[in-house]
Order: sequence, then structure tokens, then C-alpha cells
Amino acid sequence: MARQGRPARPARHRPHPPDQEEVRDLLHRFYRHCADADLPELHRLATTVETWWPEITAFLHTGITNARSEGTNRVIKTITRDACGFRNPINQRLRTRTATTRKARGHLDPR
Repeated sequence: MARQGRPARPARHRPHPPDQEEVRDLLHRFYRHCADADLPELHRLATTVETWWPEITAFLHTGITNARSEGTNRVIKTITRDACGFRNPINQRLRTRTATTRKARGHLDPR
């Protein structure tokens, strides 16, 4: 149950990493399915998974991602695009800072 005023957070670490043999078997089945399919999208997906496999393995073993920093960067880029008309860079920085604080994003809003 979440503490009052704070959203529940998923656990960062798993009790035990997944079995490497099982992961290897599932990955092999995935690649075989992609190769057997006559869809270029699945071939591209298999290539993407192969390219990012070290990072995927790191997540499977640690449960840690960079999703929070990626989300903050996305908000900053959106604010920057919206703020093209600002003449004052200080106002642009203030708007970015306001948008990336926890209260502004609604995490602590009890509504």
C-alpha cells in the first residue's frame, strides 16, 4: 500500500535475477519466430533487440532503468520547443525548472 501523499513505487531490485538458460531459450524462440515470419517489421524488431541486448540483459539482472532521466529530458525538450518565442532565456529556464519539479508534474497532488 502506498504511503499517503506518495504514489506506490515498483521495487528497483528483483529478489533473484532470471535464469540465464531460460532467457537464452526465450530469446532463441523469439529470433526463430521473427525469422519465420514474413514481416519486415519483425525482422527489424529482432535486429533492434540484438543491438540493445546488453542493455536489456542489464535491466533483467538489476531491474534499474534510465526511464526517469529520459522522461525529464523529454519534458525539457518539449518546453524548449514551446518556448521558442521567449526573448528572455531566464524565463525559459524558469519555465523548464517549473515543469520538471515534482509538484508541477502532479506527483504530490492529492487530487
